[in-house]
Amino acid sequence: MRRAVEVAVAGGHNVLMVGPPGSGKSMIAKRIPSIMPAPSLEEFLEILGIYSAAGLTQIAENKYFKRPFRAPHHTVSRVGLTGGGPNPKPGEISLAHNGVLFLDELPEFGSILDNLRQPMEDGKLTISRAAGKITFPCKFMLVAAMNPCKCGYLGDPRHKCKCTSLQIQQYRAKISGPLLDRIDIHVEASALPISDLSKTQKAESSAEIRKRVESAREIQKARFADFPMPNKTNAAMTAAQIRKYCALAGEQSKILESAMEELGLSARAWDRILKVSRTIADLDQSETIKTQHLLEAINYRSLDRNL
Repeated sequence: MRRAVEVAVAGGHNVLMVGPPGSGKSMIAKRIPSIMPAPSLEEFLEILGIYSAAGLTQIAENKYFKRPFRAPHHTVSRVGLTGGGPNPKPGEISLAHNGVLFLDELPEFGSILDNLRQPMEDGKLTISRAAGKITFPCKFMLVAAMNPCKCGYLGDPRHKCKCTSLQIQQYRAKISGPLLDRIDIHVEASALPISDLSKTQKAESSAEIRKRVESAREIQKARFADFPMPNKTNAAMTAAQIRKYCALAGEQSKILESAMEELGLSARAWDRILKVSRTIADLDQSETIKTQHLLEAINYRSLDRNL
């Protein structure tokens, strides 16, 4: 799961973590800002402007050029999430601009999730009122977490899942297909073994991971330098750019076609897999997408597979 999150941050991809309670989904999500590149001065001024419009003292809270991390509860209202009101103010998606929007227990948000589709696509939200219109920017990285089923224990070797296949499908159906279409990476988080809790060995630091992320981001900035893109990352690639920068060899195309058929992947997964493959290649400092990069990206579409 840590590797998938590193890939997501390196390419600006939205990510969904699926796993039983206690698998570390929330803990990892809260540490994502520590491996993100520091915001540029322009990005930081945009963040301060939004917080000022919301009446929040972001200057005191964010004096070290940190990216925002917003984690609204699943009981948040539509206005609280997207913004608005009699005197329109930024919502959580705008307060997460140039940072992270973390949605824990994703299916519990219900139909309000569909309000994210257009802002995620455009990177901005326009609120219309009788007195006029106001547009808030909302270019954020969506990080979401959910249980694999309603009881939460599907795939957990220590607990028996009590859900039927129909109940699992109904639970996952709370997340609409168009929203899943905007999430590039679906990663399964396995339950943490008891033996791992007592380990004292230090893992790789956030600073080490951030160096690799920054290196991959620099490659992307150079790649898209001549394009008028507000977000110069692989996740923002257009169809034409995918064809240009994500070309596959003949054998690799056959692998992807085979995966689409055998794993029951949906058609929308094609471009997502290519984008993520390009990011994995950037992390490896590779000019071309290699077979191992493609295979890793295919594994990051778990929710597109048939139950």
